[in-house]
Amino acid sequence: MIETVVEAAGVPRARQMLERAVWASRAYARYDRATVRRIVDEVARVAEAKAEEYAEWAVRETGFGVVEHKVVKNRLCSRGIVDTYRDEDLVTPRVDEPRRMVAVPRPAGVVLALTPSTNPVSTVYFKVLLALMSRNAVVVSPHPIARECCADAAQALGAAAVAAGAPDGIVQVVEEPSVPLVTALMNDERTDVILATGGVAMVRAAYCSGNPAIGVGPGNVPVLVDATADLGRTAERLVDSKAFDNSVLCTNESVLVVEDAVADRLLREMARRGAYLCDDGERDRLRETVFPAGRFDTSLVGRAATDIAERAGIRVPPRTRILLAPFDLVVDEEPLAHEKLCPVLGVVRVSSAARGIRTASAVLRIGGAGHSAVVHSSDPGTVMAYAAAVPVLRVTVNEGGSTGSAGFGTHLAPSMTIGTGFVGRSSLGENLQPRHLVNWTRIAYSDDPATVMPAFDGRVPWAAPETAVPPYPEPSNASGAPVSALRPAEPEDASALREEIRRMIIEELTTIVRG
Repeated sequence: MIETVVEAAGVPRARQMLERAVWASRAYARYDRATVRRIVDEVARVAEAKAEEYAEWAVRETGFGVVEHKVVKNRLCSRGIVDTYRDEDLVTPRVDEPRRMVAVPRPAGVVLALTPSTNPVSTVYFKVLLALMSRNAVVVSPHPIARECCADAAQALGAAAVAAGAPDGIVQVVEEPSVPLVTALMNDERTDVILATGGVAMVRAAYCSGNPAIGVGPGNVPVLVDATADLGRTAERLVDSKAFDNSVLCTNESVLVVEDAVADRLLREMARRGAYLCDDGERDRLRETVFPAGRFDTSLVGRAATDIAERAGIRVPPRTRILLAPFDLVVDEEPLAHEKLCPVLGVVRVSSAARGIRTASAVLRIGGAGHSAVVHSSDPGTVMAYAAAVPVLRVTVNEGGSTGSAGFGTHLAPSMTIGTGFVGRSSLGENLQPRHLVNWTRIAYSDDPATVMPAFDGRVPWAAPETAVPPYPEPSNASGAPVSALRPAEPEDASALREEIRRMIIEELTTIVRG
């Protein structure tokens, strides 16, 4: 008796996408540097030209954030990224004559890029461009909430890459994400590396897939302001950062720890710039609104401060940009000490900078280990003590955390994927860069002086493709039909099975959205 095995919905589609990506990655890995740069430049040009369109689309589809701020992120993650890495050569072999070694770049191959709902298109831009710079193929799997804008963006970038000479299939996108399809993509051995940016459950699933994964953990950013800080400048940077895209970046400040000697003055300066300081009663209503039953209300992600205040029954000036919620103890039981992806900033007063450092460390013990911290101070001793004590891998000084820790406004690597290192249970300890998607084969000659190492300068094993765009090959029995069209015929009674699978997918997607 032959047992019929019904595959989960999406598995055949995943296999098709990955097979096509494998072919494209192998073809693209033979391209020379000049051709790669031309392709990357054209893709960045198209991405930058559509920055406004996709910013508006993302806010319309997800309800998160601020259009003009998403425009900034889209531009920074298109032309900004390319300009940053323009002089970085990940194609040409590197000759080290004194050490008698030659390093030959080896791209990862097929990159599976999981993108979040909070920074949807900017992350698509970022991961697609990093993959193209490093001569990899990329399959984009967007968050279901941001499916439409991300799918359109990935398709636009893929079309631009192919028009500029990249292999067909170098950029693909999951247009209808489902749990079985994404799981199949993550678990398939043809996926060479997973770039996981999003919720904890998704990142853990990527690490459990059996394939190499670069995942990042959640943030919960403390910001310390000591008595030596420039209070006017600090207030401006804090409010601007917390209000940027309504706090959807995981690098946004979560808890303000301020030295008591300057607390009143700092809060007045922040109020002048659009911050509203809640009294105790308002703070309690705000806490219950943002953390009903002690859990963050995800419907408030990226919402305006005035909308959140209205929901909490707090009357605020119409130009209010952020809400300040004072509390006393940084403990796990205090919801306001946890991450808040909305313009609500917890405020804790401390007696000294040393006490503030311990308080900031307590914030990170609750959540956000390995991620980011911010300090505003003119005392290098305080800055050094802070950086040595807080368990994070990036400390932004006298700059807003939202953009500063992401490498915009500082000289950290500009990135939409923030590695949290070992302390944050991540394989990456810095901001994701194109070099992280390349390994190097090292040719190592004997260190015996009698062994001659020949000259390797100018020897590059890659070349421009012979045809403008290498076509995806068709099987000999396809009768001219593209591979994507080769699907087994459905049995006549498949409609009921199809409907049942559709129902399961809808249930799974609903769970993701609500989670």
